[in-house]
Amino acid sequence: MILLDSGARLRVTEIFFSLQGEASRVGLPTVFVRLTGCPLRCGYCDTDYAFQGGEWMGLDAILARVASFPTRHVCITGGEPLAQKACAELLTMLCDAGFDVALETSGALDISAADPRVARIVDLKSPGSGESARNLWTNLEHLTPRDEVKFVLTDRTDYDWACTILQTHALAARCPVLFSPVWERLPPARLAEWILADGLPVRMQVQLHKLLWTEARGR
Repeated sequence: MILLDSGARLRVTEIFFSLQGEASRVGLPTVFVRLTGCPLRCGYCDTDYAFQGGEWMGLDAILARVASFPTRHVCITGGEPLAQKACAELLTMLCDAGFDVALETSGALDISAADPRVARIVDLKSPGSGESARNLWTNLEHLTPRDEVKFVLTDRTDYDWACTILQTHALAARCPVLFSPVWERLPPARLAEWILADGLPVRMQVQLHKLLWTEARGR
């Protein structure tokens, strides 16, 4: 693998090796690159430690760190990774280096600049997040079958809202759709019952890393 120093830098909260806890890649050994900063303040956020701090790293240093782990799966997350302009360059460099790359994004920022080889996991914000007004709906036009849309749900109101969005935008025909209960707020069994009762074409998920480890950071 050839690393080319472009001079670009990103502020990084942490880089760690763990099992992917969400989406279709759940359970896969994955390197996580958590970038610092986020313009949103969701009421259930579990990574608020990434809002500030971190350290500046060159893209070549990030690539070298990622390559030191025994996997080809990489997840760029945050915070909100797209809040840093050099994120798009990092995504392309990782793809060029042969990694299978996923991007976890809030959906509040334009996803179109992300390399088409990247699987974009777009988290549409429900009313219960307190940030649903920040959803950038034009992002849905850029979705491909490689991408995924995620709804994190706090209660029945959020569920009904997500069902409306699912139907209005024919999301299941565009890409896989994920419904996820907010940890310790919406019982997973209850969400499962709603999905089955309505026969929704979605995948329900729980956060595997929270089942395995009580401390989510660095996992």
